[in-house]
Amino acid sequence: MMMTWFIIGVTVLISYMAFRNPEMASKLQFNAAQIIHRKEYYRLISHAFIHANWAHLGVNMLVLFFFGRNIEAYFNFYFGNKGTAFYLLLYFGGILASNLWSLIKHKNNYYYNAVGASGAVSAVLFATIFFDPWEPLYLFAVLPIPGILFAAGYLFYSYRMSQKQSDNVAHDAHFLGAVFGFVFPILLKPELFDRFIDHLFVFF
Repeated sequence: MMMTWFIIGVTVLISYMAFRNPEMASKLQFNAAQIIHRKEYYRLISHAFIHANWAHLGVNMLVLFFFGRNIEAYFNFYFGNKGTAFYLLLYFGGILASNLWSLIKHKNNYYYNAVGASGAVSAVLFATIFFDPWEPLYLFAVLPIPGILFAAGYLFYSYRMSQKQSDNVAHDAHFLGAVFGFVFPILLKPELFDRFIDHLFVFF
């Protein structure tokens, strides 16, 4: 469980430093045009360690705290001494996968910026749902919803909102990060998909 704590600690520290230093935040945020045309490839990762505000940071780290520990346990069980390395691949792979579309879509837009670990956190959340699809998730911390139903609603909502582009949230990053998190365990160990199907239809 230590890796989840480590990621949270580093993210909180860097986000706090960026809150106090706007110039630092500007250099670390995701900007597709800067990445493509100025080859500032570090932004593909660095943006996940800074956040828009304390609320944004708090929500992401709270979700990571609850579900990251579960995934560490699952990965250690199924992958042994490779579990921690695969957990890091899940997290950083979620960061990269979540912004692929934005990288293409905004490659010439120097005014588009994005920050936050939401893509990686979505990957961790959906990996948890993959391993335990009926475990209830609490919507607004009150209403229990089976994970697999929450997943379907989350993907639908993220897809529709990414089409509307009516707010300042990178819904496409949430969608792509979630899909990556669900598929990643299957890529590592294809037979885990049979386990998912067995758990999905356990009540039938």
